[in-house]
Amino acid sequence: MRKLHVNLGKNSYDIVFERGLLSDVGRYIKRDGKKLCVITDDNVAAVYADKVVSSLEKAGYTVSLCVLPHGEKTKAFDTLPGVYSKLIEDKITRKDALVALGGGVIGDLCGFVAATYLRGIGFIQIPTSLLAQVDSSIGGKVAVDMPEGKNLVGAFYQPETVLIDADALNTLSPEFFTDGMAEVIKYGCIKDKKLFAELDACGGKEGLLPVIDDVIYRCCDIKREVVEKDEKDKGDRMLLNFGHTYGHALEKYYGFEKLSHGNAVAVGMCQICGIAEKKGLTEKGTAVRIAEVCKKYGLPVNDCAPAKEVIKGIVNDKKNMGDKLVAVLLKEIGESYLYSTTAEFFD
Repeated sequence: MRKLHVNLGKNSYDIVFERGLLSDVGRYIKRDGKKLCVITDDNVAAVYADKVVSSLEKAGYTVSLCVLPHGEKTKAFDTLPGVYSKLIEDKITRKDALVALGGGVIGDLCGFVAATYLRGIGFIQIPTSLLAQVDSSIGGKVAVDMPEGKNLVGAFYQPETVLIDADALNTLSPEFFTDGMAEVIKYGCIKDKKLFAELDACGGKEGLLPVIDDVIYRCCDIKREVVEKDEKDKGDRMLLNFGHTYGHALEKYYGFEKLSHGNAVAVGMCQICGIAEKKGLTEKGTAVRIAEVCKKYGLPVNDCAPAKEVIKGIVNDKKNMGDKLVAVLLKEIGESYLYSTTAEFFD
């Protein structure tokens, strides 16, 4: 077992890494309240719900289960009333907690529910996708989507703990593993030139799997360090959005259906680097290097959506500051910076 401690004062918590913990998850949760509601989706529930609920009950908790449809469409404002009603029906109180069992959609939604139900109750992150394990389960960004854009209604609300079992990746379908690799590559791009080189050298999923535990840990450590410096996303934490501005706009363009988050971010990373190179803001050849690594892990590097239509979605991006947009650019692989511009930058 390995741990990372996220030092945020009264909001501090541990990230625990151990293979097999999903089979004995009750051993890792210690809290006074004796009721837990596990929120998950139908795909994850079919594999892990019985195991997790049974372990929590053996640990002495009264456990209820809320199973939602899988997919980004579930992370919508319209989903919330049904979840709140379920918690009221189950008599979940302020002493109790929610357990987010699933990928980024479930983690974001569950965290937002925890932040707003009874003005805030505890929640625990148990990420089962690569994307959630390396990124979305850490740092306390919780949100739901609106028709006008992604993550427009949300909060900063830290979990009580994050429990990561890399064995969960064994049941992850290939497309979801690929999806998560966009965030892994992102960390190499913005903060860790050595990690980027190792991802390149591994050459794809088969080469990466023998070292995946260390890769997950390193990504989480990078995020821990960034979040500790800037919990509320007003400075350095915005670097974690590399590739996300155009990526989120792409997701919106397709109605959160055709293009997954990771695929959209991969396109966004290549797109923004290509533009920045032409403007002399990024080292020449950077976009090609990122595209080559993305291709090795099955990620797209471009999209046929008309750029002018996609750019319309950037206007509502949450990274807008008044009439300015904060873009995340690379000086070179491993070194990122914030650049104040407008949506026309992408034109």
